[in-house]
Amino acid sequence: MEFTDVIYGEGIRKKFKSFELNVPKLHIPKGFATALIGENGAGKTTLLNILSGIRLNFSGNIQYFDEREKDVDKVKERLGYMGPGLYFLPHWGIRQVAEVSGLLFDTFNREKFDRLCGDLGIVATGEKKEISKLSDGNKMKLELAAVLSRQTQCLLMDEPASPLDPLMRDRLCQMIREYLDEGNGERSVFFSTHNIADMENVTDYCIIMEQGAVVEQGFVEELKEKYVSVKGELADTEMARRILYSISCSSYGFEGICLADRLNDLAGMDIRLETPTLSQISVAIMKKHTALKNVG
Repeated sequence: MEFTDVIYGEGIRKKFKSFELNVPKLHIPKGFATALIGENGAGKTTLLNILSGIRLNFSGNIQYFDEREKDVDKVKERLGYMGPGLYFLPHWGIRQVAEVSGLLFDTFNREKFDRLCGDLGIVATGEKKEISKLSDGNKMKLELAAVLSRQTQCLLMDEPASPLDPLMRDRLCQMIREYLDEGNGERSVFFSTHNIADMENVTDYCIIMEQGAVVEQGFVEELKEKYVSVKGELADTEMARRILYSISCSSYGFEGICLADRLNDLAGMDIRLETPTLSQISVAIMKKHTALKNVG
C-alpha cells in the first residue's frame, strides 16, 4: 500500500556506551496510527526523543510533513508530544499546566483543556494539587488533555497506555481514532507501546525494533497476510521447528508463526491455520531478533 510520509528519517544514529540506535530509513505514514513495538531497551524512547526534538545530539536527517521541513522548532506548533516521567514540573498544578501551555503554543485552547480534564476525571484532583502527587495514570491523562487542546497534525506518544487502567486504555484508543478522523487524512499518530493487545484495534501501521534497529514494518493487515499462525500435532514438532519462524511446544503439540511463503513446506502435516494477532506477530519477531538467551 502506497502512502505519503508525515515524518521521514534517513541515517538516524545515536551511539551510547553499550547501545547504538541505527535506523537507515524511517517512514511514518501520514493519516494513520503507527505503533512502535519492541523490548525494553530496543531504542523506542531514544527514537521518539529524537523525532520530538528532545534529543538533538544524533546523526542523520529528519524531515517533517509534506514540505520536508528539517527544523523541528519550525514545526513545534504542528507536533504534539507526550511521554512518561516528569514531563511537567512536579510542583505545578493543573492551572500552571494550562498557563504554560498557553504561553508555549499559539493554538492552545484553555476551554477545551478544562473540558478534557473534566471528561478524563482529573479535574477532581483540584487545581492546587501538585503534579508530583498525582498517580502515574492521572499524569498521563493530564498530558493527553494538554496535547489534545492544541491544533496539531502529528502526535508523538511514548508509552501512553502503560500507566493507564484497561478502561482508560480503551478510551485512549477512541481518542486517537477521533483525532485521526477529525483530521480527514491530514493528522497522524506515532506511539510506542508494550500493550500490543490493548492498542491493536487503533493500530494501522507497525514498526518493530530490536537492539536499536528496525526489524519489521508494514500495515497491520499486510503483516497478517505475511505471517500465519500454525497449530499442529506433537509428532510433527521437530519437522515444524525447521520451518516455522517461531514455535512453542507442549505435551499437546506445537503452535507458532510461519511465513506465508513457507506454508507449502508444511504439506502432509495435520495442522490448523489461523490469522495471527498483531501481538503474536510482534512476539514472534522479537523472539527471532532478541539478545535474550533461552527464549522459546
